[in-house]
Amino acid sequence: MSFVLAIVGRPNVGKSTLFNRLVGKKLALVDDQPGVTRDLREGAARLGDLRFTVVDTAGLEEATDDSLPGRMRRLTERAVGMADACLFVVDARTGITPTDEVFADILRRSGTPVILAANKAEGRAAEAGVFEAFGLGLGDPLALSAEHGEGMAELAVVLSPMIEAAEARAEEALTDIDIEDDESGEAPDRTKPLQIAVIGRPNAGKSTLINKIIGEDRLLTGPEAGITRDSIAVSVDWDGTRMRIFDTAGMRKKAKVQEKLEKLSVSDGLRAVKFAEVVVVLLDAAVPFEQQDLRIADLAEREGRAVVVAVNKWDLEEHKQEKLRDMREAFERLLPQLRGAPLVTVSAKTGRGLDRLQQAIVRAYDVWNRRVPTATLNRWLAGMVEAHPPPAPSGRRIKLRYMTQAKTRPPGFVVMCSLPEKLPESYSRYLVNGLREDFDMPGTPIRLHMRSQSDANPYKDRKKSIPSRLAKHVRKGATKKG
Repeated sequence: MSFVLAIVGRPNVGKSTLFNRLVGKKLALVDDQPGVTRDLREGAARLGDLRFTVVDTAGLEEATDDSLPGRMRRLTERAVGMADACLFVVDARTGITPTDEVFADILRRSGTPVILAANKAEGRAAEAGVFEAFGLGLGDPLALSAEHGEGMAELAVVLSPMIEAAEARAEEALTDIDIEDDESGEAPDRTKPLQIAVIGRPNAGKSTLINKIIGEDRLLTGPEAGITRDSIAVSVDWDGTRMRIFDTAGMRKKAKVQEKLEKLSVSDGLRAVKFAEVVVVLLDAAVPFEQQDLRIADLAEREGRAVVVAVNKWDLEEHKQEKLRDMREAFERLLPQLRGAPLVTVSAKTGRGLDRLQQAIVRAYDVWNRRVPTATLNRWLAGMVEAHPPPAPSGRRIKLRYMTQAKTRPPGFVVMCSLPEKLPESYSRYLVNGLREDFDMPGTPIRLHMRSQSDANPYKDRKKSIPSRLAKHVRKGATKKG
């Protein structure tokens, strides 16, 4: 069992900076303006010899209604209830505010162990704020500087006995469980979870969809567009398949993205796409295949990811059959590079269609990893050339001699041929479409590379020498014919 430490505090006290310091990576977005973090972000923390899970939370605000700050607060309070301990962060330079005092009282009543940390404590200007923190009644405050790494050793000293106690409780709980011998003979599944990125325009329903998949309100949702800012990863066992699903910020047209924070959010989403294995492009059924949707899908294809297109809010659509037919036609016409990719209709609100979405993701992943034997490929290539020979520029026929699969994830093929630079793009598309159809690889990006290969004639550069007697007869024969 991993020890869970939740970092809490009012906005802009440096929680995300401290989170990044503990995980050793810049996973959480950091900016000078308050309220950047909205969702819960988990990370594997390392502090000296200590290993634990750290959770970055949204800034605590006094709102308790259904507004965005109110929903953010409820999500943070939920993280406090699930954590083994809380690290309550205050700003040593600003000093203790009335909001800090309110939340100190809430944390005292929560029953979760609390560690008080006065952040931004570097320099003499912060000394007064550190002394003020004693008045919160949460024990001696730790003077930290998340930005400069000061006070991390003192934090490790406080955490060490807490982590040891949690591990002891976990071991004690395990001793009460009867472990039966597994006689099935099957090795446990140790494969890594599938990496899934859900991308789309703002307010397409990405966070709502992931919450429905995992069966809990783990991600912040609402009618406002652009709630999600960080790329948040959640782990789930979805119908027997282990997955790690990344929720990303909504991507708008580049010309409309002006704020620095939104640029950081979109950049974080693009990074999630690059590290994903399957990308789910989520569309809004009311306005599918807008220009930005096409750019997003094309981005996933160019990055070489397996792609599944999901159309959300299908429960609101009245003329489902006509709409689905029109969307399939538009998909084939507007995204020919993803020909055959699965198009799944879902409702993130009701959960309809999620079983089909899971099957489409698993199938897209299998196709993305598919390998075709070289002998089979070359028999197929011979048939394709016979059915439709390559062109003959300047009277010289281009010869396709040999084909092999060089890689998977996505499938990549190499064809050894003469004059590769003169083979038209249309013929390459002919081969790619044939690969999709004949080897059942719909939708996945396929990379096809043409390579030059010489005739390999062993006598090409050797000086011709004919025996003199033979040459004489050859000349005589040529004279008689003349």
